[in-house]
Amino acid sequence: MGNLFIFSAPSGCGKSTLVRLLCEKDSQLILSISTTTRARRPHERHTKDYFFVSENKFSKMSNQNKFLESATVFGHLYGTNRDFVESVLRDGNDVIFDIDWQGARQVKSQYEGAYSFFLIPPSMEALRKRLVRREQDDLQTIEYRMAKARSEITHFDEFDFVVVNDSISTLHELVASSIDAIRHNKPVQLPDPQPVINSLLTESV
Repeated sequence: MGNLFIFSAPSGCGKSTLVRLLCEKDSQLILSISTTTRARRPHERHTKDYFFVSENKFSKMSNQNKFLESATVFGHLYGTNRDFVESVLRDGNDVIFDIDWQGARQVKSQYEGAYSFFLIPPSMEALRKRLVRREQDDLQTIEYRMAKARSEITHFDEFDFVVVNDSISTLHELVASSIDAIRHNKPVQLPDPQPVINSLLTESV
């Protein structure tokens, strides 16, 4: 059986970029593609980035117990196909999840051996700049995401590892080394995130 790696983070912390890099450089990592009801963004591809479905279709799949986990994020539904995940694990490959903290909690409750990583920004100001720079949201949505981020960060202690995304290249190196250590039953060595966590929870948004 393969391993199951979960990655969660507040919006704008580089989670999807990290997961993409990990999969590109490690053929044993298979991305779990989420099903969602939100609208497809211009750069996204159906069946490659997400399975885009209607709310009615999502509801039917949920009633049929097709999802390993599901959650509502910013008013849209997301879920992970149970059969896909179990098939990859049986083949001996590792499944990597790009999901929110609610989904992470659900997956951990069903797979006790899963390893979970939570990404945090170096500061709230750095997070705001990233949200503005990516030009995906209006100012009102950015403010909402900032407030949401503070709430999400309070769940850091539900994860096995917390990593600060100060630089995507450094982050990738740290996480890739951690995954390698886990595969070889070695201890994971990461910088202590507690000082940054304390700052994030008290810093003005």
